[in-house]
Amino acid sequence: MQDTLVKGCGFSSTSCCQSPIGGDLRVKILMPSCGWFHRDLSGLEAEALLKGRGVHGSFLARPSRRNQGDFSLSVRVGDQVTHIRIQNTGDFYDLYGGEKFATLSELVEYYTQQQGSLQDKDGTIIDLRYPLNCSDPTAERWYHGHLSGPAAESLLQAKATPWTFLVRESLSKPGDFVLSILTDQLKPGSDAPPAGASNAAGALLKVTHIKIMCENERYTVGGAEVFDSLADLVEHFKKTGIEELSGSFVYLKQPYYATRLNAADIENRVQELNKKSLSEETSKAGFWEEFDSLQKQEAKQLFDRHEGQRPENKSKNRYKNILPFDHSRVILQGRDPSIPGSDYINANYVKNNLISPDECTKTYIASQGCLDATVNDFWQMVWQENTRVIVMTTREVEKGRSKCVPYWPEVGSTKEYGPYLVENAGEHNALEYKLRHLCVCPRDNGKALRDIWHYQYLSWPDHGVPSEPGGVLSFLDQINQKQESIPDAGPILVHCSAGIGRTGTIIVIDMIVETISTKELGE
Repeated sequence: MQDTLVKGCGFSSTSCCQSPIGGDLRVKILMPSCGWFHRDLSGLEAEALLKGRGVHGSFLARPSRRNQGDFSLSVRVGDQVTHIRIQNTGDFYDLYGGEKFATLSELVEYYTQQQGSLQDKDGTIIDLRYPLNCSDPTAERWYHGHLSGPAAESLLQAKATPWTFLVRESLSKPGDFVLSILTDQLKPGSDAPPAGASNAAGALLKVTHIKIMCENERYTVGGAEVFDSLADLVEHFKKTGIEELSGSFVYLKQPYYATRLNAADIENRVQELNKKSLSEETSKAGFWEEFDSLQKQEAKQLFDRHEGQRPENKSKNRYKNILPFDHSRVILQGRDPSIPGSDYINANYVKNNLISPDECTKTYIASQGCLDATVNDFWQMVWQENTRVIVMTTREVEKGRSKCVPYWPEVGSTKEYGPYLVENAGEHNALEYKLRHLCVCPRDNGKALRDIWHYQYLSWPDHGVPSEPGGVLSFLDQINQKQESIPDAGPILVHCSAGIGRTGTIIVIDMIVETISTKELGE
């Protein structure tokens, strides 16, 4: 047995995989140092990885398990993954025809630069844009993935704190990275702020972008210093600053943490945030810091909420700062227009925008818990929207405080709520929730009877979380089965006390589950 380096292969580290190339000569294939090469990945594993962590244009290379010695390019095209076989003749690499290359790295680099030159059998263009690295250096919270330069500038300028920084992938040179830093200098053409005003009041600070090159799995900004990881590079320059070609220095003082991440990285992010929370010196880091960052982003994206602020509507809000958006609020129909605020209720329609309108199967109404003064309005909303499923994620009283006025009668009895009669036809206690069967009809038309299914989840503490996720998912499964069993049912109505915390969480969880299910069926 003789180990021979394949001519011109450009490989640098020994692999465990040996391939026969001609006669009895066996050649030990040496793996390329490029991060996009995954030495121990099957086709199915590549698909799962690209669908979990990749986007359109993400790619990786791996040894072919069908033809030893050959390789495969796995590329994400839309929501699908396609595999392209790379022939290794021992003298060159090609895609079984077309251009020939001395090394696998050169082949990948060529098709990365020649966008549009790769096509599937049906003519679909296959783009190699974003290498999916095997030893992913992107677990740090300041890493923002496929963020463009202009988008990075917008984020940092909105932050308006000099020397805030983030790291992102280079979109012009896949495999490299970019360090984007908000300086303390005004952006050219930006007017200086008025005396005493902050930079956020109109002036924009300049953002500088420094290229981080990845060479042989080590990182450098072009100077003498070379680092084993992006984290090591960032930590070094946080201490020293970086001297630009102009001679001026930029500093890395405040990381801009990404709040968006790939689903496959959720567990690692939770572990990282927990680790930060346990540190005594950084008691307000971790989850607290990430939540604070999300709140600041949300505050900049608020829509108008004028209706809830009207004097005649203030008493109908449980909390003065939690109001419905004007553009998506539920409007009570048939009310006397001469009475100010008669059409108002603190509730909003919510739609799943993660999937297309053609695929979306349900709408939600997010509402605050009832007050004494709003119970009749609540039942009008239920009737006019043809809601058949109500999800209540709070107890009526928690820690001695009223969270929601009971808006249903005792079991076996009927009660009037404005122009409607509501009967409690029965209750069933499940492990973590209570199910009530309510019957509602207008007082003047007892034959127009509707069945309402009221699910009250009892295992979700205020300002806390359920003990384990299985109960919530099972609860949602029961709700969706009931909703789907009722033809032409209106929106699912979800409320807690304020109508944003547990309400928003239960809606988002259901949206995510629906999105995953819809996308899987589509594939």
